[in-house]
Formats: sequence, structure tokens, C-alpha cells
Amino acid sequence: MGPWRVFFFSFILILAGVGVGYGQTATTRDDTDERIFLLNELEFFIDPGNTLSFEEISEPRFKSNFARRPTYQNKDYRSGESYWIRFSVEHIPTDKVWLIEFYDQTIDHIEAYLPRPDGTYEKRVMGDAYPFLERKFSHKTLRFKLYPHDPSIQYYYFRVQSHEFADIRIAFRSVDRFIYYALNEYFLFGTFYGMIVIIALYNFLVFLAIREIKNVYYIFYIISVALYAMSLDGVGFQYIWPNFPQWNDYASGICLYLVILWALVFTRRFLSTRTKAPRIDLALRVMIVVRTFVFLFELFFYPEFFAFRFIEILPLSLIFYAGVYILMRGYRPARYFVIAYGLLLIGFFVRSLVFFNIIALTTVSHYSLHFSFVVEMLFLTFALGDRITILKDNRDRALRRIIHQHELNMELKDKVTRELEQKVNERTSELNLKNAELETSNARLVKQTHEINQINSVLDLDNWKLKNRIKVVLEERLMEKTMDYDEFKTLYPDSLSCYRFLEELKWNEGFTCRKCGNNKYFEGAQKFARRCTRCGYNESITAYTVFHSIKFPIEKAFYIAYLAVTGKKAATLEALSVQLEIGVNAIWGFRKKVQERITEQSKFGHEITATKWQDVILDHNKEKAKPRPGKTEIVSG
Repeated sequence: MGPWRVFFFSFILILAGVGVGYGQTATTRDDTDERIFLLNELEFFIDPGNTLSFEEISEPRFKSNFARRPTYQNKDYRSGESYWIRFSVEHIPTDKVWLIEFYDQTIDHIEAYLPRPDGTYEKRVMGDAYPFLERKFSHKTLRFKLYPHDPSIQYYYFRVQSHEFADIRIAFRSVDRFIYYALNEYFLFGTFYGMIVIIALYNFLVFLAIREIKNVYYIFYIISVALYAMSLDGVGFQYIWPNFPQWNDYASGICLYLVILWALVFTRRFLSTRTKAPRIDLALRVMIVVRTFVFLFELFFYPEFFAFRFIEILPLSLIFYAGVYILMRGYRPARYFVIAYGLLLIGFFVRSLVFFNIIALTTVSHYSLHFSFVVEMLFLTFALGDRITILKDNRDRALRRIIHQHELNMELKDKVTRELEQKVNERTSELNLKNAELETSNARLVKQTHEINQINSVLDLDNWKLKNRIKVVLEERLMEKTMDYDEFKTLYPDSLSCYRFLEELKWNEGFTCRKCGNNKYFEGAQKFARRCTRCGYNESITAYTVFHSIKFPIEKAFYIAYLAVTGKKAATLEALSVQLEIGVNAIWGFRKKVQERITEQSKFGHEITATKWQDVILDHNKEKAKPRPGKTEIVSG
């Protein structure tokens, strides 16, 4: 019978829920190739303290302790305790070589006591707690070769101990059957992992083409599925970590966590739950955090909790619900997503039925999860491709709409262009007419501008003459002692005009350095100051004048000096303080300084009159008393 027929009939047995029961004793017959025994069909004894030895349990008086327990279920398994199994084989002359195989390759420790033809027992030890290379058969399952015996019934003893659940099923089969079974099994493994590699490479190429991160998440997911499947079926221990048996205690738990983690991340990205279903997106993020916390708790505190894989039904159910919800909202790519995770849930359900002995153990039921993963990955690949197809269709429709709109725009553009050309021609004619009129107007304006410039020149000359006349009149009034502050500001409106007056008054006949007598200078540190080119002496504009070191604007000081010289008593100090916005004491002190200068000039025979009021400004005595060479004196305004 071919492998596909075996697959078909086994699947029929799964759907029918049929289990095949056998007797307790196996027989080495030529017409029989294989028989499978469940633990509830075998005689076994549980040693809670793990203290009994083979010599003790093989004694005839201990035989009564071995008994069959038809009500035993896998959920009744006691982790860490020793299960002693007595397996009887009726040896009949045959040309076949027979094997005893344990299906569950995750069992930590198996001690096999095999009877020899001379009546003694050979002890063999194996399990996933020992390096893989110590096995006599390079196969993922645990198997023992039987010695040939004369016609008789021989008893085989096995001590099974594991830190987590051990699915104790014994297969009694011939070597021919084992070779046929192993070749087909590894062929299916190659197909399974080959499909994973192909799907991963395909999605990697798709990622290089479209640069969508969801393809990377999907690659991580299917790689995690491959690692988890390897940890379950023993292929990982055989080919990847054969010298590290301690990794078997953690591999399935870590890989299963990665499967759930990347499934949740891929679901959020593929279904776009952040925008399409914010509440479901929040639930997915919470599930990621909770599952990560549980994983860290198991990894660092209780690694034996890795065996409780049924909790994964919660994140898988949430993923399936998210797909159904998004599909109901009209997101078409979610249809293959829902089918994929629906089939994966069916695979978990079938594997659970096998665990609880509800359906018979067959090749299909044993590898139902592998089949579900393959179909799920295919449908998820279809979902990613369908999404690309839908996006391509939407893009094509958008391009067609753009092309149609572009055609309409071109027609409208041609129409508008024709209308604009007509309008432009009309406006050009109007503009040409207007330009002719403007040229005529410009000619008139040029002529008028020339006439206006001539008039402005005459006016500027009249204004200059008028200003000079006003200045002459004001100077005459200044000499006549009849000028008030507003009129005085016409002559000296600001500090700049006062400094220019001082500059002309001091250096009208040229600059002479008061230090060294040098006549050459350049601009000094302050405005209107002069610095000697030889000794560097800096003389400010107010130095050696009555305005030296004043603390208020110089144009106001000019007016105070004018009043002091002319002796005008039109205003009191208080009124002058209000008018000039200067303190009474400052006005009084400066006026006193001017009066002292007038008195000092009178001693030298200089008569200070209104016509020579500027004579009080310069300190003629200090001009005569020049500083000695070598002494530094910097006078600043």
C-alpha cells in the first residue's frame, strides 16, 4: 500500500474516531510487520521515589505489581516519576529482524533491559538527555533491536522517566517495516522543511521587490515554525544540536514562544489593526506583553511549564477573531488569512484529541500539526499575494482614472489655450493702442518734468537765499540780545551743529598737539576728536572749553552760555529748568562756570560782548599752559 493510500485511510480513521486495540503480547510472525501498543494496554508499575532497581522488579514475587490500567489517560502522567513497563514478546521462528520503538523522542531517560539468548539481560540507556551520537540507530525516535530467541515468551523491561509529559507508546515492528516507514517519514520531513525554505525565499524576494516589513515578519514566523517543528519531531536534536541534549529542555518552549510572538506581530501588520480595529490592536499588544512575561517566567523560574502548550489556544483564537473581524469589515486579503489560522486551529484540535486518546494514533494524526502548519503557510502566502494583487488592481484602476482624467485635462487645456490665444490677441491690440497713448503721455510728462526741474532749481535758489537771510536775521537778533530758546535752536538745533561750531572755533587755524607740538593728526577715539600722529595724544572736541565735562546736552549748554554772556534775565532758574528739562543745580553750576570764565577773561583785558560771546568758550589760559613732554594726559569730552 502506497504512502498516499495510508494517508487516506488514516485520515478516514481520524474522522471516524476509530481506535485499533491489540492484545498485550507481541508476536514475531512473518505475516505481521507492525503493532502499536498504548500504555493502557501494557503492564506497568509506577515508582514514585525512583528507588527500585531492575533486580528488584524482575524478581518473580514482584510480578504481581505489574498490571494493566485500561482507564489510564495521557493527562494522568506523573512527571519525574519512574514508569516500569513489562513488555512480553512471543518469539516464533522467523527470518525478520524485530525492533521495539518509542514514539515520543522527547523522553528524557529510558533504561531498556533486553533478554539475551543465554538468559541474561542487556542494559541499554538512551533519551534526549544524552548525546544523539550515543544511539545505535541514527534515527530521531528511540528504538532497540531484539535478539533472536528459540520459540518462547520473553519479557522486556523498560524504565521511563521524564521531567515533562511523556507519550509512552511502543511500536513493535520489523526492520523492513522500519526502513519503509523511516524513508517515507524523512521524505515528508524533507518536503515539509523544503516548503518552508521555498516559502521563506519567495517572501524574501517579494520583500526585496516591494519593501514591505510584513514580509520580513512572515519570514521570521515561518522560520520559528520550522524550529518549533524540529524541536517536536526530533530532527533538530539529530541534525542541529546533537551534542547539546540540555537544549532539548528549552528548545520547544522558546521556539513556540517565537511562533506566537511573530504570529501576533505579523497579524497586526498584515491586518492593519491599528487603523482598522484599534481595540483589537490593543488586545494584540497586550497579548504580546502577557505572553512575553509568561515566557520569561517559564525560562528563568519554571522551565517545566514549557510543557503546557494548550495556553497557546488563547493567542491563536485572538488572531483568528481579528482576521474574522477585519474580513467582516470588507478587507478582502483577510479571507485567506482566516482560512489559514482556521486550519491551524483544527490541527491543534486534532493534536489535542490524540493527546487525550480520543482518536487513534496514526501518521496523519501524529503529524496533524505539521500538516496544519504547511497548509497555513500556503494560505498565508496566498493572502500576501492576494493583497499584492488587490493593490495592483487598485493601482491599475487608479492609473486608468488618472489617464482618463489626463485626457479630459488635455481637452480642457486645448480649449482654454484657444480661448486664451483669442483673448491674448484682443488684449495685444488693446495694449498696442494703449502703448501709443502712453508714449504720447510720456513725451508730455518728460517735457513737464523738464519744466518742473527748472522751476525747482529756481525755488531751491530762492530757498537758499531765504535761509541765509533768516540766518543773518537770527544772528542779528542774537547780537541784539533778543533771541529766545526756540529761535536759538534754529542756529544750533542739535549737538552735531554745536560740535561743528566748536571744531571751527578751535582748529580753524589748524591742529597743534599740546604735547609735542606736532601739526599732523588722525581721527581720535571720540567723534570730532583728534589724535596726534607722533605721540598719540587724544584731544576731544570739548577739551579746553567751557563745555568740558558737562552732564547734559551740549546744545542746551550753548543756550545757557548765551544767556550768561548776554545777561538776559527773561526767565528764572526754575523756569529755565522746566524749559530745558535740566536740573536747577546743573543750570546754576554751569552758568556760574561761564560767569567765572567771563570774569577771568575780564582780568586779562578781554571784553565779552554779545557780538563776541563765543570768546568765553575757549580757555585761553590753558592754551598757553601746555603740558610738559613725556607726561600723558588724555582729555575727553
